[in-house]
Amino acid sequence: MTTNNRRFPAEWENQQGILLCFPHNGKDWPGKYEAIQWAFVEFIKKVATYETVFLVVIDDKQKEKVTEMLEMARVNLANVSFIIQKTNRSWMRDSGPIVIKNGDLREALNFNFNGWAKYKNFQLDKHIPATVANFLDIPLTQVTYKGKPVIVEGGAIDSNGRGTLLTSEECLMHPDIQVRNVGFTKADYEAVFKEYLGITNVIWLGNGVEGDDTHGHIDDLCRFINEDTIVTIIETDRNDANYEPLQDNLKRLQNATLENGKAPIVVALPMPKRIDFEDLRLPASYANFLILNKCVLVPTFNDANDRVALNILAECFPDREVIGISAIDLIWGFGTLHCLSQQIPA
Repeated sequence: MTTNNRRFPAEWENQQGILLCFPHNGKDWPGKYEAIQWAFVEFIKKVATYETVFLVVIDDKQKEKVTEMLEMARVNLANVSFIIQKTNRSWMRDSGPIVIKNGDLREALNFNFNGWAKYKNFQLDKHIPATVANFLDIPLTQVTYKGKPVIVEGGAIDSNGRGTLLTSEECLMHPDIQVRNVGFTKADYEAVFKEYLGITNVIWLGNGVEGDDTHGHIDDLCRFINEDTIVTIIETDRNDANYEPLQDNLKRLQNATLENGKAPIVVALPMPKRIDFEDLRLPASYANFLILNKCVLVPTFNDANDRVALNILAECFPDREVIGISAIDLIWGFGTLHCLSQQIPA
């Protein structure tokens, strides 16, 4: 495709379905694998109420087992399509393809997942974009720049569908931790975003939350909820490690402009109280919500702020149901609803 009429649709635009991958190894959730499977069934059930779930399983045996679990939970199986592909992990936001619009057609982009430049075992996950694109019958394009593959996870970028993109310096620009693209400048990233996503305007945030395994993914920090409005998480406890970086991000957003030159409307979203498991702080965040057709699923953490966050998001999405999903087990894998899913635009 030499013609470039690419556009990165916003998540709230009409979706064909949601890509999910049923967890098959407990290593991402040590000691909680049993609970995780049922939490996942509940997640699938909610998505399948509104649209199709494209569910990756590793083989026919797992497909059979998962089908039984879904039947037990009375999931609408007519809305579940199975895709068989061996995987390392279940984080479809990052290893799955990013499906964009190219003129009137759809195009799947393979952003060359490499285990967040952190883990060695991602060889199976590398095949997910091709398998999914093939299943959906959408052409697949490998993202390259100056002849080299470019690595960007879906969790690192968020779009308003009109040409503005949110991302973070910690994730893409840190000189020596989890370096995705050695020697890349902001200008290099912006050239890639323009060519492949039709992005004309990038808003760079600073650092991510403490405990974030991905090292600064935007979908734990701030998200577009419509063309000109951004929700961003803030920490009110001045002694918390997240207080300063989140205040810095808030200031950046308040000084930012959209693709049309206007200032975005910025809505503050609270943080849950810190969650520790064993000796690790977990990156729990209400910003990791998933927008569906007619619904928004929000991770909750058995916290007093769950209700506050749900109320704020309900006001942000007046035409969608806003539903809390307990993510207290999921977060032990360092991510929740948005990290586990990838929307497929209609």
